[in-house]
Amino acid sequence: MTDQELATPPDSSIDRVDVDLGERAYPIYAGPGMIDRAADFIKMAPDSRVLIVTNTVVAPFYAERLKTALSCVCRADIQVLPDGEAFKQMAALETIHTRLLATGLGRDGMVVALGGGVIGDIAGFAAATYQRGVGFCQVPTTLLAQVDSSVGGKTGVNHPLGKNMVGAFHQPRSVIADLETLDTLPEREYVAGLAEVLKYGLIGDRVFFDWLAASTDALISRDRQTLRKVVKCSCQTKADIVAADEYDTGQRALLNLGHTFGHAIEAQLGYGAWLHGEAVAAGICMAADVSMRLGFLDAHTCSLIERVIDTLGLPTAPPRHIGRRRARDVMARDKKTTGGQLQLIVLRSIGEAAVVPAEDSALEATLARYFD
Repeated sequence: MTDQELATPPDSSIDRVDVDLGERAYPIYAGPGMIDRAADFIKMAPDSRVLIVTNTVVAPFYAERLKTALSCVCRADIQVLPDGEAFKQMAALETIHTRLLATGLGRDGMVVALGGGVIGDIAGFAAATYQRGVGFCQVPTTLLAQVDSSVGGKTGVNHPLGKNMVGAFHQPRSVIADLETLDTLPEREYVAGLAEVLKYGLIGDRVFFDWLAASTDALISRDRQTLRKVVKCSCQTKADIVAADEYDTGQRALLNLGHTFGHAIEAQLGYGAWLHGEAVAAGICMAADVSMRLGFLDAHTCSLIERVIDTLGLPTAPPRHIGRRRARDVMARDKKTTGGQLQLIVLRSIGEAAVVPAEDSALEATLARYFD
């Protein structure tokens, strides 16, 4: 077994997906009871230190359980941060750095993110920047994090002028997704994660999208077998894309379907007013509308996408009071802007996405439809 490899899952209830990045390759494990068996899936140097970074919502459920599980192989401490997107900022990063220094965590240590996408992004950025980079592991506890943000190595914090504008690529050593954590996830958080799941079908897998559209009742009821397939399929799709384009210079941009609009919604409402997945859901509908205006989709297909999103309990439009000009200003600072030209992810069909320069008349028409 090499430094990048871990044991084969011990039983058939655990799925494994590998992110093939050469010497930075790592496994994603998904199954029930993973937190209590975490030491089996995290490769640590003997007697090294671990800092578990979590938040005030997740900590009472899982922090001590994870610490107990890891304590047989390392010295583990816990850092609890406030919950919410509003706290995904530089101050939180400094809090983690201070704790890492205070505990004496060395280059052989590891930061373990226990929580959703916000915790994963902050903890990962702390790991990337502490002593110029230490080990990092993701233990995602939300659906959105399990299917999307925990995979791929994007880390960072928000800035008042833009979401995720300060960060680094820092791949985890492993991702450990305990499906049982979805049982305690608040309904709104759970539903928000379904937006990222739908995204995978829309950008590259029509069969997966059709299955999701036919499985809305099972998705809403959190059927365990349905969720197992959702997590495995979503992680496999993202792993394939990340392996082909680790640093987001080409194909990986497709993963941002709906995000350019969604980030503008989040920034203008104030981070945390809408959950990320809620903003992405509305953003997907807006991206579909632009796609229709560019001649790629017909009205029936746009309506189908909106209907599935609405059936799952997600928003299909942003609050109108944001205003076109403010939304456009935020979008102009998007990371996908190249040479001053905003790039949009559009749908050529369900299951096929593309990156195209924003065509002003189509974009303005969409903004006029959704905003004042």
